[in-house]
Amino acid sequence: MSRYRYIKWFNQIGKGDIPIVGGKGANLGELTQKGLNVPPGFCVTAQAYTYFINKAQLNDKIKLLIENTDVKDSIDLQKTSVEIQELINSANIPNDLENEIISAYDQFSQEIKLENPEVAVRSSATAEDLPEASFAGQQDTYLHIRGKEELLNHIRKCWASLWTARAIFYREEQGFDHFQVSLSVVVQKMVNSEKSGVMFTANPVNGNRDEMMINASWGLGEAVVSGAVTPDEFIVDKRTREIKETHIAEKTVMVVKKDEGIGTIEIKVGDCIGYENVNRKCLSDEEILKLIDFGLKIEELYGSHQDIEWGFDKETKELYILQSRPITTIKEDEKLENKTESLELKSLVRGLAASPGIGMGKVKKIKDISEISRIEEGDVLVTVMTNPDMVPAMRRANAVVTEEGGRTCHAAIVSRELGIPCIVGAKGAMEILEEGDVITVDAKRGVVYEGAVLKEEKEEIKVQSVPQGFALDSNLLSQLAPITGTKIYMNLGEPSIIGRYKDLPFDGIGLMRTEFIFTNMVGAHPMYLVKTGQGKLLIDKMAEGITMVAQEIHPRPVVVRLSDFRTNEFRGLKGGDEVEPIEANPMIGWRGVSRYISPEYEKGFRLECRALRKVREEFGLDNVWAMLPFVRTTWELEKVKKIMAEEGLVQNKGFKIWIMAEVPSVIFEAEEFAQMVDGFSIGSNDLTQLVMGADRDSGILNNMGYFDERNEAVKRAISMLIKAAHKYGKTVSICGQGPSQYPEFAEFLVHEGIDSISVNPDTVAYTRRLVAAVEQRIILNKLRNL
Repeated sequence: MSRYRYIKWFNQIGKGDIPIVGGKGANLGELTQKGLNVPPGFCVTAQAYTYFINKAQLNDKIKLLIENTDVKDSIDLQKTSVEIQELINSANIPNDLENEIISAYDQFSQEIKLENPEVAVRSSATAEDLPEASFAGQQDTYLHIRGKEELLNHIRKCWASLWTARAIFYREEQGFDHFQVSLSVVVQKMVNSEKSGVMFTANPVNGNRDEMMINASWGLGEAVVSGAVTPDEFIVDKRTREIKETHIAEKTVMVVKKDEGIGTIEIKVGDCIGYENVNRKCLSDEEILKLIDFGLKIEELYGSHQDIEWGFDKETKELYILQSRPITTIKEDEKLENKTESLELKSLVRGLAASPGIGMGKVKKIKDISEISRIEEGDVLVTVMTNPDMVPAMRRANAVVTEEGGRTCHAAIVSRELGIPCIVGAKGAMEILEEGDVITVDAKRGVVYEGAVLKEEKEEIKVQSVPQGFALDSNLLSQLAPITGTKIYMNLGEPSIIGRYKDLPFDGIGLMRTEFIFTNMVGAHPMYLVKTGQGKLLIDKMAEGITMVAQEIHPRPVVVRLSDFRTNEFRGLKGGDEVEPIEANPMIGWRGVSRYISPEYEKGFRLECRALRKVREEFGLDNVWAMLPFVRTTWELEKVKKIMAEEGLVQNKGFKIWIMAEVPSVIFEAEEFAQMVDGFSIGSNDLTQLVMGADRDSGILNNMGYFDERNEAVKRAISMLIKAAHKYGKTVSICGQGPSQYPEFAEFLVHEGIDSISVNPDTVAYTRRLVAAVEQRIILNKLRNL
């Protein structure tokens, strides 16, 4: 018979002991008995809490306070919560109970062979982690607690946390009797995690039971669960154990043990383990496989999908399971068609889709708990990160947007449970979203739009009348366009107008000019932004503009031409006159790649690279490729590719690098260039001006007929390029005005074997018909000659 009345060791309890040690304690006991690697420890039982409350004569006082509280009133609820917790924290623990806890701590110390060992002190409610409800984050946990006095103090704090505002509100919403719920306290050996996180054995975002989601970051798991850091995320196919998706986050902070005293502290990753680890994957493939094995085993043991907290010990490198509980938020997939109305969308911020759905309402920005009473029914709650005290406000909101956090943070878990659309990790949301403005939160794609712009019902089909009286969907009209062997691409400048043209019969964007983004969305010179510490503005705005287009036409490619302002044009941007020289002939001056590799602009170019990387990696738009303008030499191309690779834009099968063929040197060294790039895009305007020595902006020379892409010398240059590129299996496109203006020039290009033609939106359909006719004529002539 045990000498303890109020203490249970992990090896004495199992999943059937929730009434005694709560959900967390029961699960840890079950895992221990099943042989999982759980840090050892004991539970102070729920009966100890009841004994403490009765001996201190607090029950009637708490009941009176609860009965006189309007739990829907955030301020009133908060006031009651503080009063109850003060009552508990100021009461004495009965001597016999205190002696038992101290004795158990002493025995525990002897068993693990450590004097005054550091422990984690964790709350475990008797109603938590039931199949129909999750009490995640409702009660408190304290880490790196050492010594008997601190252990007793923090056990009492755990008891008090049964009466936080969020816990009271949650029990009311779930229909639990406040006085039928008790609280056990888990005391277990502290794991000083080098890396830690959360693992779901079913995908909590899309409900896919065949996928596993792992979130990971540096240090203790508190940073991941609280949302203080956006973690790395891995999506795993449970059947094959293959990693389907990898999202490496910018992990700027981590939670570690305090150097002095007890408890933990949040510090910068770079200051603790080096800045090279901020954007580095924190888990090795071997560690991920180990987690997968543990996750599958735990799911099999319980016979249900599990939410598992884990950590790799800093010293031993061992994997420890810190907690496991059933996932309660996975529902059957909702089959809603989310369609865009026939208007232009303005994307405001983007983040991770954490709880699917669409929500619209007025922005209410909440900085701390004192402001949650401002959230009214139908608002959109915007904050840096939610905490459990914000649950009453979240319940009233139509959607939640947070600046920090990953798909397993507090905001994500609670929003999924409440069925509220939620986007997390939306950097800059607190600054960009304006108080009181109406926004739409598309939490299926992770995008916040200006205004009320999306519907959850099926969109009405757009029709176009034809003489016979039939009606055809615009998508069907696009599909009826003739098939061509030569790809028909479209040129695009202003990202916001993609909605007008997305249904045209084009195969991708052959030229997306970033200058429109610089002018309309950024408005400032890149080096001015670098100089003033605002480089992130360019990254975010440029990424937003590119994403606006790429997501609309995915998986069709978008070839993004990086900035090609001339010095006189760059001077027109804010701060440009401070950093740009005055050139006598900017047209053939400091532009394109020569600018990118120069010390005076390299940092600005790196911002452009980071924007492109953000679109591809953070938003998953791998249909975005890069195009380098005004290339002159192979050595400068080598230099610029090296800079791009340093910024994470490594040329490979999934990421193509094209160059503009505008300078005659590219034509003459076409075979050399073809071995360095994936494709060429002929800038027929600049190529014509440089082959002919005719200023494209000269009205006199234009009127005299000198500037003409159909000139024989220009056409020979194009033929040379196509032959050289095709010798090495590389593609050739054209994006100048010529094919749009001159049908015979487009016909010449098809005869020469050009791979794609990129034209202005108003000539896409016409050019496709023209090219189809030319291709058919070529085939017919060959058949006639057989």
